[in-house]
Amino acid sequence: MRHRTRSFMRGGAVALVLALAATISIAGQIQSAAPAAAPKAAPASAAAGKAYKAPRTPDGQPDLQGFWTNSTYVPLERPNGVTKEFYTPDEAEAAIKVAAEREAEQTEPGTTADVHYDFSQFGLDRSQSKFAMNLRTSLIVDPADGKMPPVNAQGQKRAQERAAARKTAGGQYDAVENMPIGSRCIIMGGAGPPLMNAGYNANYQIVQSPGYVMILTEMIHDVRIIPLDDRPQPPSQVRQWVGLSRGRWEGDTLVVETTNFNGKNAFRGASENMKVTERFTRTADDAISYKFTVEDPTTWDRSWTADAPLVKTEGPIFEFACHETNYGIANILAGARADEKKAAEQKKGSN
Repeated sequence: MRHRTRSFMRGGAVALVLALAATISIAGQIQSAAPAAAPKAAPASAAAGKAYKAPRTPDGQPDLQGFWTNSTYVPLERPNGVTKEFYTPDEAEAAIKVAAEREAEQTEPGTTADVHYDFSQFGLDRSQSKFAMNLRTSLIVDPADGKMPPVNAQGQKRAQERAAARKTAGGQYDAVENMPIGSRCIIMGGAGPPLMNAGYNANYQIVQSPGYVMILTEMIHDVRIIPLDDRPQPPSQVRQWVGLSRGRWEGDTLVVETTNFNGKNAFRGASENMKVTERFTRTADDAISYKFTVEDPTTWDRSWTADAPLVKTEGPIFEFACHETNYGIANILAGARADEKKAAEQKKGSN
């Protein structure tokens, strides 16, 4: 697949200060029982939030168009041991330094770690990106503890059934149908809804026209065309990988509700009954407030909400040349067939 190469940031120190909080083990190093105040320092774009007046499209709607990224170090859920909503700038800088150093660690050529995590050679690791100041300890803002609600009995049962089906089908790499959909280039994290940081290629293009909004995702090149004309949702039997979206304007905020998922792209274990409500508000020339709420009574007993801002990035969206019949899939399946042949020969020889 073709990787994106782009120079985002000059000066690693600036990236550390402006980057977002780390996802992991640093949690144990940054514990505090006392709630922290909101960040004292913020970029001009954030400081101007309330007074900002979004530019308009020719038909008078707030203009969300352009190229945006949600690449971030902030984890979806608050790390264990962290009991406050915001880090201090010093704590965030320390957290980002640890996370960036971990991502830059040398990996053994030919290993899984080398293939999947060493993105520095492409200019893709998150410490090289342009970040807005955001000291949150988690993207989740509701519940207040920054954690997803517990999975209910229905969700647990469904997860067990899915795991059992994969096991009885012969293993994850025995057949194409058992493989992760990301490996098959069907869809991958980040496409949404909701829009989630994909680790790399976490970039989007928004285009507006009268009556429609289009969101193009760089990862796997998924696209959503969202009508704004109050048309009803299709019947429940009409389902898609990324669901079916309907949008409307509430003042300067674009509200997009998506249902009719097919359940095969299970976001955090959700079912086809999931509903995602997204809110896009232009808060500066270089920033969009993006919040989403997830509801699925067959997975969680309550809804949950995350705040994952989008910041402006350089265009264009690059081609993501990934397809389901790539050589990797063919070679994996060839390996499985070779294992089967070897096992059959060994069994025949022992008889």
